[in-house]
Amino acid sequence: MLNIFTLAHGRLVQEEIESLEELSRFQPIWVDLESPTVEEKRWIKQYYGLSIPEDAMDEDIEESARFYEEDNGELHIRSDFLIADEDEPRTVRVAFILNQHNQELKSRGVLFSIHDEDVPVFRLLRLRARRAPGLLEDAKEVLLKLFDADAEYSADTLENIYDQLELAGKKVLSEDVTDALAGEVLGAIARQEDLNGRIRRNVMDTRRAVSFMMRSRMLNAEQFEEARQILRDIESLDNHTAFLFDKINFLMDATVGFININQNKIIKIFSVASVALLPPTLIASIYGMNFQFMPELSMSWGYPMAIGLMVASALVPMWYFRRRGWLK
Repeated sequence: MLNIFTLAHGRLVQEEIESLEELSRFQPIWVDLESPTVEEKRWIKQYYGLSIPEDAMDEDIEESARFYEEDNGELHIRSDFLIADEDEPRTVRVAFILNQHNQELKSRGVLFSIHDEDVPVFRLLRLRARRAPGLLEDAKEVLLKLFDADAEYSADTLENIYDQLELAGKKVLSEDVTDALAGEVLGAIARQEDLNGRIRRNVMDTRRAVSFMMRSRMLNAEQFEEARQILRDIESLDNHTAFLFDKINFLMDATVGFININQNKIIKIFSVASVALLPPTLIASIYGMNFQFMPELSMSWGYPMAIGLMVASALVPMWYFRRRGWLK
């Protein structure tokens, strides 16, 4: 899918392109390619003179080769963006190519973005740019606002993690924590831990991309200050992710502790039962040895006495355990 974005009265206008001829009717500041076909890549090369690298969206590219500048002034940035899906949270690799001076189109540059699936941050920026005139001025501003929206999207996701962990904490700290409930809580905590780790990696990647833009000296004074503000926001997110990791570890330890308590209750039942049955077992073994001289067995009350003695020897330890509170 090929979409281009132009500025009309300070607002971002989106146009979906379905042919090469349609490209000539617009002067975009942003060209977005989602799962581009070979034909769409050919249109970009033919009209804009831009060759999209074959490894643009590769995940195994070296980290040091994700940010660089070509001899012709093109800036290449490969950054990961978070998708906080409840079922499958993940990151999507996006390749940015910033053509800062497009003389053919007499514009102040065009930003090209290539990715395999829709990114929530892109939708967030498009919505804001349509509602707030003057938010975007050029291609560099689009790239900066994308990273700004990415930091805010990560912050919103962290707030949701707070809410989910609060619910999990209420379940864990309730009076009766069953094994089934503990297993459910452990699964929820593990999902939030995975998402929190992805956010931490995402903001680290965003920090590197923004720092690269600042080092490349492509930003004016106002944009440079905006980039510094983005880095400050990311710094605050690091503190939140660190706190969440501590909270997750606490809830994980508490949940495992309750599971151990439930298991200890079961083991205690077997321990009490085995201790209580030791005296009657001893009595039964003595009277089952068939000694030659056991005159009480020859009496009518002999065997009932032995059985009563066995029952009494089992009840006395149980009474003692109950009196000490060990059966609660």
